[in-house]
Amino acid sequence: MKTSNFFVIVWLVISGIPVSAQDSSYTNSVGMQLVLIRPGHMTVGKFQPVVTMYGFARAGNGPELPESALQKGVEMAAKDATPGFDVNIDHPYYIGKFEVTQGEWKKVMGNNPSYFKGDNVKDDADQHPVESVNWQDAQQFIKKLNELEKGKAVYRIPSEFEWEWAARAGAQDDISWGDINKTAVIATTSTSMVGKKKPNAWGLYDMLGNVWEWVQDKYNEKIFADPTPPKAGSEHVLKGAPFYGDVKNATYLTHAAGPGSGYDTGFRVLMEVR
Repeated sequence: MKTSNFFVIVWLVISGIPVSAQDSSYTNSVGMQLVLIRPGHMTVGKFQPVVTMYGFARAGNGPELPESALQKGVEMAAKDATPGFDVNIDHPYYIGKFEVTQGEWKKVMGNNPSYFKGDNVKDDADQHPVESVNWQDAQQFIKKLNELEKGKAVYRIPSEFEWEWAARAGAQDDISWGDINKTAVIATTSTSMVGKKKPNAWGLYDMLGNVWEWVQDKYNEKIFADPTPPKAGSEHVLKGAPFYGDVKNATYLTHAAGPGSGYDTGFRVLMEVR
């Protein structure tokens, strides 16, 4: 190793800047844990509904549907099917292992806007995701976090495609309902402490469920994203489903829009690799 290169690497380690995209994880000065996401490609917006004949008679619910009804369903499914489009993620980045917690928000912002705290939770509220934050609030957090970490790292909210690539963790098809129940905080009456469910294949927790997560993009007024996100719009995109959702909306394939219900919107951070 050349002496000049040695001193560069030592300086990078001391300064807190990730040495390279080979570091699989990183913990910042606030204690936020981030996981390295490597480049790759995926198909976004692919929807291929399946229609089958349900055995009503065998289930004791009366006669089976006529063949004409099945054919009509097949025609409707074909009409609604979409092939999707390819998305290339051409850069590595770090993303929060967990949703931003109330404890992390308090360290950076000095307050706690969340509803599920105090008497509304039975465990450590600081480990619940921060919620009751709108897109602008999330941007203010990012601004202050960058001030705290100045010279060490650069943070922002992920784009919808960056978020979805991390959530999929390499999967090309939709997540199964069984895996949703293992990984997502859904069908509950409140948020949960982060990290209580099984992580996805890349070690990220609560990508589905717990709170909706803000991303950078404007909403396109559609169920699925477009290949090029709109440059204008009244709302921003939410991904991931809330704690009161069910398996039908706990998916990374579709998206929703703000403002949310107030107590169900949070976010996670992205740290750029430089």
